[in-house]
Amino acid sequence: MSTLERTRDWPRAHPLALDAALAAGVLASMVAGSFVDPHGEHGAAWGARTPNALSLTLMVLGAAALVFRRRAPMTVLAATGAVSLVELATGDPRAPVAMSAVVALFTVASATDRPTTWRVGLVTMTVLTAVAMLAGPMPWYAQENLGIFAWTGMAAAAGDAVRSRRAFVHAIKERAERAERTREEEARRRVAEERLRIARDLHDVVAHHIALVNVQAGVAAHVMDKRPDQAKEALAHVREASRSALNELRATVGLLRQSGDPEAPTEPAPGLARLDELADTFRNAGLPVEVARCDHGVSLPAAVDLAAYRVIQEALTNVQKHAGPQAKAEVSVVRVGPNVEVTVLDNGPGQDDGPEEGGGHGLLGMRERVTALGGSCTAGPRYGGGFRVHAILPVKNRTSARGDSV
Repeated sequence: MSTLERTRDWPRAHPLALDAALAAGVLASMVAGSFVDPHGEHGAAWGARTPNALSLTLMVLGAAALVFRRRAPMTVLAATGAVSLVELATGDPRAPVAMSAVVALFTVASATDRPTTWRVGLVTMTVLTAVAMLAGPMPWYAQENLGIFAWTGMAAAAGDAVRSRRAFVHAIKERAERAERTREEEARRRVAEERLRIARDLHDVVAHHIALVNVQAGVAAHVMDKRPDQAKEALAHVREASRSALNELRATVGLLRQSGDPEAPTEPAPGLARLDELADTFRNAGLPVEVARCDHGVSLPAAVDLAAYRVIQEALTNVQKHAGPQAKAEVSVVRVGPNVEVTVLDNGPGQDDGPEEGGGHGLLGMRERVTALGGSCTAGPRYGGGFRVHAILPVKNRTSARGDSV
């Protein structure tokens, strides 16, 4: 911390010492003022009068009370007001003891609300001015009496202005801190959403390609001795699926790189344009797949296009894993009004319990991905056997609409 910062923060760390210094300054001013005669022949004259012992005692008491003005502002105002009244009623000539009451009134106005300032300030001005006009040795219209009224009024107004300024600055700081917290929360939310999106992509990529590799490896092992040519073809499919998996993993994990890291991914995310290629990978793995499209060549937003592709990929992967060796799959992509509907059907009886409704990370990931875009996704057994996955994706999703409005 620099010397300037320590100097600036010292009053906040030692308020009592600051008030003691202020009280000493006020005492010195009152004592000096008590030696001045404002009614001299040639104007104000220094040393023309001398304060008596009572006036000196009242000045010391009033200044001493100011040391505690932050801790008990109302009590200090009452104490300084009392010694000021005694001086106004008995002093001849008067000493400026009322200066301590002026400082105390300023403290009350700066530490309380406006209605309290108005009430306390009006009472203080009225009482001090009335006593000065009625009980003193001078005429009621004397300049000193009117000066008490003016100084107390200015003290109340100045204290109220300081309080308003302090409240204004505090409100600005609070709004700035709230905005900063909001930005941090928004950043954390976006990071969490991005991590979830990347986790879905990793799951879809790994589940799809590992399922294909598993099937082709099983075929190769089964026909290795009797039909080596078919085994070699199955191993070629294994190699192609693993290469595709590595490429997609490299592109997905590349999103986690820092902006300055080399080899950032430049390949676009997969979409429905690669649907035939996706279907071919399953056909090569032994799963008959029929594709029907009636989406009229609609250009989809990137997020919707990727979601549709991943839903089909995950659904076909589940068919490959759970529907049995004799299963067939049907994929349809249809434009219906403002939505694109994706449906994946299979007729397999299932070689195990299959992907239960609501279970598994795959089905959960599909629903989360579609729901995040404002769509809906259902998955469950078909009447008469098989399984059905149906997703409705809005062409204008909430993410793209928000981006268009910016």
